[in-house]
Amino acid sequence: MEIIIQPTPEAASIIAARHVARLVRDKPNAVLGLATGSTPLVMYRELVRMHKEQGLDFSQVTTFNLDEYVGLPTEHPASYHAFMWDNFFSHINVQRERVHIPDGLASHIPAFCRKYEEAIGAAGGIDLQVLGIGGDGHIGFNEPSSSLASRTRIKTLTAETRRDNAQAFGSPDKVPFHVITMGVGTIMDARQVIILAFGSKKAEAIAAAVEGPITAMVPASILQMHPVAQCIIDEAAATKLKRIEYYRWVYDRKPDWQKV
Repeated sequence: MEIIIQPTPEAASIIAARHVARLVRDKPNAVLGLATGSTPLVMYRELVRMHKEQGLDFSQVTTFNLDEYVGLPTEHPASYHAFMWDNFFSHINVQRERVHIPDGLASHIPAFCRKYEEAIGAAGGIDLQVLGIGGDGHIGFNEPSSSLASRTRIKTLTAETRRDNAQAFGSPDKVPFHVITMGVGTIMDARQVIILAFGSKKAEAIAAAVEGPITAMVPASILQMHPVAQCIIDEAAATKLKRIEYYRWVYDRKPDWQKV
């Protein structure tokens, strides 16, 4: 795993956006795996800027989102459908039929999850998956103890995750208990993974994911086994890393052809 430490969340997000943009330019029909929440917002804003000012073309891109709450209609303001269209899709030239987000109102959730996996495969697999990380080390909504080989499925949220996501709902009591999420195995199938983390509250999780043992109790730790994974973080999220100076050394001395 490549560790990229930047002074601020904004600087880190711009690097992440450049990785996405490079892929889209090199492969116009790229398949992107996308995340929601506050962490990728600046990255999405930078990609929107690149689209409007530099002509970054998303017209052939296909997207698959990580997750969605069970029971929320797409128009609910706290749904991830609403989040993605409000913050990204409506500002670029992505084709609506190429956008895939789990259906929280699916009448038969196991069948829907199988079809979601099939759709990813039919699209050729995910080229680049964007991730955040929970304070307990979860990725997507794969809570601690999730199978490291899991596929898209329904999951029950922990009390901690429901508290963390309460702002969009007004109170923790209004946060749904269940979600549809890509599995850890689904995420690991992506050809490239970028995980973003900002702030001191994510420092313990990042240290465990990057330098700790690979364990289902820290689902993000499986990314140590991914062949092309970048962990792009700010200074605050890096404070618990033991080899922080080594990571800086490596990044500062990358050859030009590796830089974005």
